[in-house]
Amino acid sequence: MTQRTRVAVLISGRGSNLEALIGAARDPACPFEIALALSNKPEAGGLATARAAGIDAVAVDQRDFPKDREGHERAIDAALRAAKIEVVALAGYMRILTPVLVEAWAGRMLNIHPSLLPLYPGLDTHGRALAAGDGEAGCSVHLVTVGVDEGPLLGQARVPILPGDDEAALAERVLAAEHQLYPAVLADFCRALK
Repeated sequence: MTQRTRVAVLISGRGSNLEALIGAARDPACPFEIALALSNKPEAGGLATARAAGIDAVAVDQRDFPKDREGHERAIDAALRAAKIEVVALAGYMRILTPVLVEAWAGRMLNIHPSLLPLYPGLDTHGRALAAGDGEAGCSVHLVTVGVDEGPLLGQARVPILPGDDEAALAERVLAAEHQLYPAVLADFCRALK
């Protein structure tokens, strides 16, 4: 079997998409392995999830870099390179990246976003979809570029907005779709790299 692509997953919270990617990587046919989980917050729950799965998990605490986003990202980049990472997957990483990290990983950094881009980049995606009266919502995987949620789309999944939906109900259904979409798109992306 060919060497699997070494993927780092960047998180800021509980890491439910990280968990989905770890689960997908357990399949021997999966073209990627999760080699590192990295967070900007040492208390992120997903770090414990990664450690429990035997995956290296590190925090590069943003608070150690007050008013120095680029310095923080240089430290992240160093950790990624030390772990011999080939592809970076952002999964609930709640910081807008500067060109320092985006350009260092151009064409090799993916993000999952809880809307049907180009609709609703940024935050409050579910509330905005409900307020607009949309009939469907969903999620998108895209390459990361300097513009927020503007990179080329790699895949999308659609979720109906049901009568009576509130933000929590819609978010739960979209997250379930994310857990299916992200492993599939990342696998296709990694196969295409080889």
